[in-house]
Amino acid sequence: MAKTYSDIYIEARRRLKEAGIEAYGLEARLILARAADKSVEKLMQELNLYSSDEFAADVAKMVQRRIEGEPVPYITGTWEFYGVPLDITRDALIPRADTEVLVRAAIALFEGRNGTPRILDLCAGSGCVGVALAVHMPGARVVMVDNSPRALSLCRRNIAKNNLDVRVMCVHADVTEKPPMLMGTFDLITCNAPYIPTAELATLDRSVRDYEPVEALDGGADGLDIIRPAIRLWKSVLKDNGAIMLEIGEGQAPAVRALLEQAGFTSIYALQDAGGTDRVMAARLKKEKT
Repeated sequence: MAKTYSDIYIEARRRLKEAGIEAYGLEARLILARAADKSVEKLMQELNLYSSDEFAADVAKMVQRRIEGEPVPYITGTWEFYGVPLDITRDALIPRADTEVLVRAAIALFEGRNGTPRILDLCAGSGCVGVALAVHMPGARVVMVDNSPRALSLCRRNIAKNNLDVRVMCVHADVTEKPPMLMGTFDLITCNAPYIPTAELATLDRSVRDYEPVEALDGGADGLDIIRPAIRLWKSVLKDNGAIMLEIGEGQAPAVRALLEQAGFTSIYALQDAGGTDRVMAARLKKEKT
C-alpha cells in the first residue's frame, strides 16, 4: 500500500525518538527533505501527497544511519550556519553554534566602518566562517586557508553555492609554517583551529569521534599546537592595528591570552558562548613604525 510523505515522516520521527535522538522531529524533516530533494518548507506543504516505495526505502536507510550515530549533516550533505546554506562532507567539521560567536564578533568589528576590509580565515574547513563573513559583509574580501586539499575543495563548493567567487578565494597552506609570499596584508585574521587536547579525543561523543576528521579536532597535548603558530607566524600579514580572533576550547583562555601578549598583541579580550564559556579570544596588533 502506497504511503504519503506524512506516513513516512511519522515513522521516521518515531524511530529517531525511540533511539533517543533529542531533535527527532527536526532531524526527521531534514532527512525526508534531502531524500525528496525539496526544501523542508516545500516538503511540509506536500505531506499529504503519496510517495514511492523507493523513497520510503531511502528514508529508512538514512534514518538507520542516524540511529547508528552518523550526524545528520553528513547524511543530508547540507547544513545552515549563521543563516548561510552550506554543503557538508566528512572532509571537514560540522559547523557549530559556538563558532557563530566568532562570526558575530568579526562582523561587529567592522560595523559602521567604510572601506573594503580584507579578512584571512585560517583553518577554514568547510569555509563556514569565511563564507558567512562574506555573505554578511558585502564589502569584504576574504582569503581562506587550509592544508587539506579535500577541505579546500569543499570551501570552493560553498563559495560557488553562495555566489562569492568574485570576493572570496582559497589558498592551500599550512598554518604551522610561515605564510606564503605575496598574500598581502589583512585587517582581520579569524581562526578556528583544532583545539581539543589529544587525550580528550577518546571522550568525545561517538557522533564526533567516529565521523568527524580527527585532524580538524586534535590540537596536540594541550590543544594549542596549531594556535601557537597561527599567532606567532601569521601576525606578519596583519596590517597596523589589525585584529585577530581565535576560537578556543574550555579553559584555554589564560594560555591563549599569554600567547597573544608574548606576540605583542594588545587590547586582548574574551567573548563567551551561550553557555558562559570563553569561546573566542580577540586582540589587536600595533606595529612599530620603521
